Amino acid sequence: MPRVSEEHRAARREQILRAAFRCAARSGFHGMTMADVIGESGLSAGAVYGYFRGKSDLLLAIADRTIGSIDDVFHELLADGAAPHPADVLRTALEALMAVGDGDVDLTVVIVQAWAEAVRGGEIHDLIAPRVGRLRQHFQEVMRRRQARVQLSAGTDPAEAAQVMIGLIPGFILQRLMLGDITVEGFTRGVHGLLDA
Repeated sequence: MPRVSEEHRAARREQILRAAFRCAARSGFHGMTMADVIGESGLSAGAVYGYFRGKSDLLLAIADRTIGSIDDVFHELLADGAAPHPADVLRTALEALMAVGDGDVDLTVVIVQAWAEAVRGGEIHDLIAPRVGRLRQHFQEVMRRRQARVQLSAGTDPAEAAQVMIGLIPGFILQRLMLGDITVEGFTRGVHGLLDA
């Protein structure tokens, strides 16, 4: 029996993950079931469970897909000791986040639902909180580097500034979903203006 290629496995995993995105967008994380994902994917239960042991694995994969896209941004922007402007980092992170979705699902809807579920505690909180904490640490490093180059006030606590920068991400997403009149470019220009005043 021939072995399944890595490309085939990756494509199947992606098919299941995109089905999970669609289910989560419709029903929320809490309401999403493995049966929903199996039906949405068009695959057999055995095929889906061959890639994801259960809902927890799917939720973790969704969290890693969304937050992992921003993680990659920080690794690139902070390479070689760079000290990019926080607003430029935010712009690149938001652009990466917006690019994660596909034509079927606006992934920011799924992200908002994940946050809503996470504040209830339990499994989803335990999956998401460490990843958000990691992003905050990245922003803290941005602020620390800016401060070292005298581009941030010496009296500013980099950890507190990082908390503010992380808070801008859900602020952007919520305004975009509810009001629809906001763009990454305009939002980050505003952040530039505030930070450079």
